[in-house]
Amino acid sequence: MPENIPSDKYKAGMDVRRSVLGDAHVDKAEAAKTPFDHDFQTLITEAAWGTVWASDGIGTRERSMLTLALLAALGNFEEIPMHIRATARTGASKQDVLEAFQHVAIYAGVPRANQALKLAKQTYAEMEQAATD
Repeated sequence: MPENIPSDKYKAGMDVRRSVLGDAHVDKAEAAKTPFDHDFQTLITEAAWGTVWASDGIGTRERSMLTLALLAALGNFEEIPMHIRATARTGASKQDVLEAFQHVAIYAGVPRANQALKLAKQTYAEMEQAATD
């Protein structure tokens, strides 16, 4: 497929990505894209967002909780604040996130869950502050 014509998976992925992460986040990420990472960003948009997140096998709330648990369990902490902010659109509550991180503590380790909770608390506080500004 020519590079300038987005695939159906890409279009679906961008729609889901925007609905989960918000237009401002996606616009900023798209503006930062370079020729070096263009193909990688296309892969992520098609595979993660256009296939996995676009699947109707489970709901967005559950997918959000799974994503947060997996990020924490694998120690991919830099992605946690972004996905905590996304909970405002996915329907995953603070209690849902706490439950997911409790599973992480038992099955993947308390230090990883502890770090994830620390990041979640910080991000929720930032979200609450932004809502009052």
